[in-house]
Amino acid sequence: MEKIRIAIIDDETPAREIIKHYLMEVDSIEVIAECADGFTGLKTISTLKPDLVFLDIQMPRLTGIELVEVLTEKPEIIFTTAYDQFALRAFELNAVDYLMKPFQKRRFLEAVKKAMDKIRSGAGNKEPANQLILKKPESATPVNRIVVRKGNSINLIPVEQIRYVEAQDDYVMIYHSSGKALKQQTMKFYEDNLPKADFVRIHRSYIVKVEEIKRIEPYGKDNHIAILKTEDKLPVSRAGYKHLKDELKF
Repeated sequence: MEKIRIAIIDDETPAREIIKHYLMEVDSIEVIAECADGFTGLKTISTLKPDLVFLDIQMPRLTGIELVEVLTEKPEIIFTTAYDQFALRAFELNAVDYLMKPFQKRRFLEAVKKAMDKIRSGAGNKEPANQLILKKPESATPVNRIVVRKGNSINLIPVEQIRYVEAQDDYVMIYHSSGKALKQQTMKFYEDNLPKADFVRIHRSYIVKVEEIKRIEPYGKDNHIAILKTEDKLPVSRAGYKHLKDELKF
């Protein structure tokens, strides 16, 4: 029987060691890599293509959730974390299981069996992992950075550098102080998760940072145009104009 290939991604050495120790009781598996940060883990998944990944969530540089956002492979994922607030999000990402640290051996082996059964049956993930991120519930906490893939590189865009967001079919174009970046995500995600004190949706296709607006001019009978500091001109719908009036109190 072909062995199931496993990668462990966790910034804590003891956590990686306990996973490897527990896995010694499981037949037909092979640990092919272990990584101490999300960037290395992303590269490892892309190059080695493991069947199953044990993935921590809170890691420096790149979190487990952010890693999934830019992942184009589709391994089975078991999240391992000390934080229970990500559980619903993890299952919406089609994770096999969600283990709360410190987890017991019995609970760990149950999760591994579930993953192995799924892999052996051929009932694994049918979508690229970055497609699964679209199914997650929206976060109640505003995001503070956006992770985007450009070729083989990963860029982190701090929210404070974002000027505006434009809808482009199933993607959004994020215009920021260093350029622009395309990401497969919804406008609703950004409307709900960008800091509401700083960003406003001015049109069905545009969300803009309020401080980037230099002036607003009439355009046609009931519409307006927002002129940005960069001299970009964005359409403002009637609903968007109302949002701006409420935000800027004019």
